[in-house]
Order: sequence, then C-alpha cells, then structure tokens
Amino acid sequence: MRAVVLEELGGPEVLRLTEVAEPVPAPGEVTLDVAYAGVNFADLKARSVGYRVSGFPFTPGLEASGRIRALGEGVTGLRVGQEVTAFMTAGAYAEVVAVPAETVFPVPDGVSLRTAATLPTVLPTVQALLHEVGRFREGETVLVQGAAGGVGTVAGQMARLAGAGRIYGVVSRPEKAEEALKYGYDEVFIGDGFPEELRAATGGRGVDLALDPVGGETLRRTLDSLAVFGRLVSFGNASGEEPWQAGPGELYSGARTVSGFSIINLAAENPRALRPLAERAFRPVAEGAVELPVTAEFPLAEAAEAHRLIETRTTTGKLLLRVAGD
Repeated sequence: MRAVVLEELGGPEVLRLTEVAEPVPAPGEVTLDVAYAGVNFADLKARSVGYRVSGFPFTPGLEASGRIRALGEGVTGLRVGQEVTAFMTAGAYAEVVAVPAETVFPVPDGVSLRTAATLPTVLPTVQALLHEVGRFREGETVLVQGAAGGVGTVAGQMARLAGAGRIYGVVSRPEKAEEALKYGYDEVFIGDGFPEELRAATGGRGVDLALDPVGGETLRRTLDSLAVFGRLVSFGNASGEEPWQAGPGELYSGARTVSGFSIINLAAENPRALRPLAERAFRPVAEGAVELPVTAEFPLAEAAEAHRLIETRTTTGKLLLRVAGD
C-alpha cells in the first residue's frame, strides 16, 4: 500500500509517497480503507519541527474517513465495510490505517465520506472549547482568533447555535474577514489592532469568552480583551513564539481565567472521553445546522502541495487529501 512518509524534518519536500507494509489490526484496533484524510496545522509542525514525532519513518495525519477493512480482537459495535471517521495521533496520510476502536465513529446518516473526514478534529475541538472548557453560557460574547480557519468557521456557527450575544473574529487578511462573516460572526477584525477595535465594539467591556490558537503576543492581547470574569481558552501556538506565561498580575485584574485544550492530548491520555464529546459535536452537522467548508482538496501524492498552500497563510476552511474518495 502507499503512504506519505517523512524520514527527516524539513520543508514540504520531505513528504514522499512510499510503498509500505499494510497494517494489521492489533487487539482493540480496526483497519480502515481510507477515503479522505484531513490536513491540519499540527501536521505541518510535525513535519517541520518534529511536533509529537517519536521517530522515523513517520506518517502525518490526525483524521481520516473510510470503510472498515478488518476488526482486531475484542472490537465490538463496529462491522467490516461500515463507513466511519477516525481520530488518530498520527498516520492518516495512507491508503490503509490502523486505529484504536475507541476513536472510530460511525459516519452520521446523510454525511458524505468527504465531509466526514473534517469531523474528528474540528467538531470535538469546538465543542470542548465552547462548552466543556470554556463554560459558555447563553447570551455571552465570544472572540475567536483565526476565525476563517477550519476551527474558526465552525466556532462561529456553533456559538451562534448556542445563543451567543455577539460573536467577534480576528483574521490576518481582509479576504479572510469576508469569508469568516459567512459563518456566524457579527464583526471581524484584521490583524494585531483588534484589542482597540474590540473595546470600541463592546463599549469598553470586552468579551466573556475568547478562543486562541495563535499563542505568543496574540494570546497576551486576547487576554487583555476579556471582560470582568472573562475566560480565555488556549488551543495552540501557531505563531511559533515562546509560550507566554500568565501569573497573578495578569489574572487577578478582572478576575480572568486562562485554560487550555488539546484534542491530541485527550485522545492519547483519555480516549474514552473523546467519544461522548464527538457524539455531541457531530449532531449539528448531521442535522444540517453546521457546515464545514472544504476549500481545497489534493490527491494523496500531492500532500506536499497541501502543506505549501497552508504555509502561505492564505487558506480558509478545511483542506483534505483524497485517497480513494467516495
């Protein structure tokens, strides 16, 4: 079978399509014939700086949709040939993957395999950011960094469904602002000047809940944008800057809270917690209340081109690799 493999860290050119041995499911695992694989920023960090790469050869990829090829010993509740979507900590850029059954989910009725490949990372992440970690309450105001990205476009819609009062986004380019406004946002700010614009938009109050995947100085500015008793949830460090530390001086003022979430950590350390989270998160997609925009699709052999496109910072929505297709 074919898989995208890297033998060293570097630019997109280190991603190579290679013939590898087909996996066999271990006890508690299933193997999938992959239809589509999602492309995430974490894949670029793995390739370029070794984020969560334990050794070589290494195949990136956190999520895939497809059909179950075989069941490992002890697996129940799933069947061969069933259409599923799966979360994994690595390995999705391949024609066949082995995945723990605990992080394999049946595709909701009426959802295509193409859309299903976008579900395992984005939907549970947004569900956790808003509700489990962010403790969102109806009527509150929300600020989302990266509002035009895969998580951002869904966060705007799900905050709207949950009854947010006002939803604000931040993006890096004007064309991204236009895209984000299609997905639930009331107002979208461009660039690092957002704190002043946000304060003006909220009459100086700030927001109740802020979601930040950027880190660094952006996280500092986001923290300063919170209202009294506001909460900030960090879920990434896309900036690549040194982690910024928050202490009593920053948190006591305004009684602010900072917390964090990583779906990769959750799946690795407590996969049983992922299932109820995913089931709640998938429901609005199955009901047609939330859209996951796929804005670019590449064949498996062109994974490097997908990475190059993301690195331009011009992309919006979700990118996919087509392995076998529907």
